[in-house]
Amino acid sequence: MNSYEDDDIANEVDLVVSAYPVQDDGLDEELLAADQTSQQYQEVQIPDVVKNFIVFFHRNVLENNVHELHSIYEHSFNKLTEKFYAKDSWPEPEAIAPLVNDDQVFLTLYRELYYRHIYSRLAPTIEHRFHSYENYCDLFNYILNSEGPVPLELPNQWLWDIIDEFIYQFQSFCNYRNRIKNKTDEELAFLRDNSQIWSCYSVLNVLYSLIQKSRITEQLLVSKNGGDMQEAAGEYGSRPLYKMLGYFSIVGLLRVHCLLGDFTLALKMMDNIELNKKQALFARVTACHVTTYYYVGFAYMMMRRYADAIKAFSHILTFINRTKQYHTRSYQHEQITKKGDQMYALLTMCVTLCPTRLDENIHSQLREKYAEQSNKLTKPEEALQVFEELFHFACPKFISPNGPNLDDPEVMNLTPFEPVQHYTKIFLAEVRHSILLPTLRSYLKLYTTMGNAKLASFLEIDPDHLRTLLMMSKVRSRQIKWVEGTLLEGEYQGTSDLDFCMKEDMIHIAESKIGRRYGDWFLRNINKFQDILGGLELSAKV
Repeated sequence: MNSYEDDDIANEVDLVVSAYPVQDDGLDEELLAADQTSQQYQEVQIPDVVKNFIVFFHRNVLENNVHELHSIYEHSFNKLTEKFYAKDSWPEPEAIAPLVNDDQVFLTLYRELYYRHIYSRLAPTIEHRFHSYENYCDLFNYILNSEGPVPLELPNQWLWDIIDEFIYQFQSFCNYRNRIKNKTDEELAFLRDNSQIWSCYSVLNVLYSLIQKSRITEQLLVSKNGGDMQEAAGEYGSRPLYKMLGYFSIVGLLRVHCLLGDFTLALKMMDNIELNKKQALFARVTACHVTTYYYVGFAYMMMRRYADAIKAFSHILTFINRTKQYHTRSYQHEQITKKGDQMYALLTMCVTLCPTRLDENIHSQLREKYAEQSNKLTKPEEALQVFEELFHFACPKFISPNGPNLDDPEVMNLTPFEPVQHYTKIFLAEVRHSILLPTLRSYLKLYTTMGNAKLASFLEIDPDHLRTLLMMSKVRSRQIKWVEGTLLEGEYQGTSDLDFCMKEDMIHIAESKIGRRYGDWFLRNINKFQDILGGLELSAKV
């Protein structure tokens, strides 16, 4: 959510208020009736602009006015949050119930926003965590277990945020539950008596149920083979609400399985989603687009398919750079920017482990953000620590599906399992074997032939260790690369522009150099020059 200056807030809120039919007699009657019938509501001080907003919001939900709801959700709600609730929670659902005639469907949607605001701006208590879970259960039960498709339509951005926030709160609860040393006896008793709250099974069940109900897998398979998705949609899948929730649940499962450390199953979930398709559904929501490529790239990295990881990160970072002027106006701008910084960090590590020529723009951004770390990653004495720091910053916050055994009397004295530390050790174990490869590569690039003993002396290792290192470099220079089909499929291909062979005690080296794209270089610098001239002209006018 963006921050605004005071004058801007006032102006923007005035615009928000003017958008609602405050002068409407029906609205005045609704507000008057609400004031007269609810003593509890009278006791809660809710600004008039917020009352009007909630009534207007409710009307558009009832009318399934998706276009207006998009504006309300993306802009109006966030502007009112900045004005009135930047450091406080929105009015409790019970307080605004009379305004919406106690409409339980709307109140469930409002609670989703209410608890999400608490998670993002305030510190959620254990009661908030439990009640939010119960509200998600009510929402998904209504969508999944009603007789026939429910008469509800919501903007794609909101539908994605529902799935995204559902998974985030599950992740947050798992990490909260895992840290028990600072918890009171009351909190521990609460957790012990409610072990099924935010259970891994219940979260996975919701996501798989949404996929099954919407028949989105069948729809994507038909589309992949050139058919019309409507052919396989069925009664539920033909409705945008179910179709998009099912689709976003696939991306949600990609994320959940990565958080649980099952990277193969994570990529398996994407079998029927074509990443290289320009009109893919995930591209309709920028946050979903970024999330998809972040977790696909990370899964590839953990599976040691660094070339595919580099391709995924480069693609989405190029997209973010090209659309920067659009998503800066989004309330999710900070999240997208942070995710972009994390992917640059992951890309830095992948390029070190698998040297690859990058797009010029991506390469220049990488130098600006992580030039110092890139240099240290090539130095064996510093590399391991830098790898660890970058991984901690950029990796997802892994979770443990099972919490500590609270029935164990010694549980308070046990060291809690830290999933992030666990996967960091796994990643560093792989890196540790590759720590000398960048230095080895830098020496090989200087020669066409070189004696085994000479290279060993440069690296300060014995010749037998050098032979092992050369064999390792040879193996690492070939990886499975995705060509077509599912993301798990691929062909073994060379990933290095440096090749060598050994004959007795001599190493013969061949390097294939790719010509520089001078056209791109000139265009990029012409644009920079024009920006500088524009800035100078503006300064002169001022």
